[in-house]
Amino acid sequence: MHAVTQERFGPPEVLVWSELPDPVPGAGEVVIAVRASGVNRADLLQRAGDYPPPPGASSVLGLECSGRIVDIGPDVEGWRVGDDVCALLAGGGYAELVAVAATQLLPIPAGVSVTHAGGLPEAACTVWSTVFGGAGLHAGETLLVHGGTSGIGTFAIQLAHALGIRVFTTAGTPAKCARALTLGAAVAIDYRRDDFVAIVGDRTDGHGVDVILDVVGGDYLARNLEALAFDGRLVVIGTQNGRRAELDLGLLMKKRATVFSAGLRARPPEQKAAIVAAVRANVWPVVEAGAVTVVVDTDVPMPRAADAHRIVEGGEHVGKVLLTLPATITP
Repeated sequence: MHAVTQERFGPPEVLVWSELPDPVPGAGEVVIAVRASGVNRADLLQRAGDYPPPPGASSVLGLECSGRIVDIGPDVEGWRVGDDVCALLAGGGYAELVAVAATQLLPIPAGVSVTHAGGLPEAACTVWSTVFGGAGLHAGETLLVHGGTSGIGTFAIQLAHALGIRVFTTAGTPAKCARALTLGAAVAIDYRRDDFVAIVGDRTDGHGVDVILDVVGGDYLARNLEALAFDGRLVVIGTQNGRRAELDLGLLMKKRATVFSAGLRARPPEQKAAIVAAVRANVWPVVEAGAVTVVVDTDVPMPRAADAHRIVEGGEHVGKVLLTLPATITP
């Protein structure tokens, strides 16, 4: 098979289209002929040498994919060769073929193309396991999503809105704020121009928001705490502004607030299986009802993965950037 590989860490130019041995499914695994793989910021970090894969995972980039099952290993139930699926991966998605545990497979939701489904698993599993599972967000509460026009952000806004949550979001331009409003955000804040803490306070009558989903980190920690309501929950899943910050413990205790982070890639298999099952039960019906769509900015042929990374690094995209392959491999 062909896959995107790199001989060294560095800029997008280190990514090359090369040949690797075909994967062989182990017990409980299937092999997928990949149609699409979503590009996530974690891929950019791994390419640069800042996010190594967990032990046993493929060194090939790619944390999600969609495609068709072409081989099945022992002890797999409920799936057949020829099934169209999408999958949560620990790595290996930037390739023509990838082996994955059957417990991390999801059917393609009705109404979603096989190609666009390649941008679903990572966002769906991340948002459901952190915002709804870990933070316990529920109907009638309020949510602030930082980076609302990212792949994670566009998904979180739509899902929360569909489940009866009032959504605030931040984005970097007026055009992106306008797009976030069309996805279901009630309030969109241009973080380059306005103070999200002040606007959240004003639009909630001083109460703050119940949950914040933060991909920024760094100096946003203190500001997020200010924007939280009493008994609020801050979920940190990214550190684009840095990994270190000061926390006012007095304010944390005064607000009875919770700050936590929950990675996905390095979780043990049984936890990933539970998250995938919960997404299938709770999120897929919302997607199939049309209340959540995969917002795709750009499709890039997989051999040109370097171009896709440049798009994501540029930060002008809205939603997902997908690496795609033609449907040339059949069972």
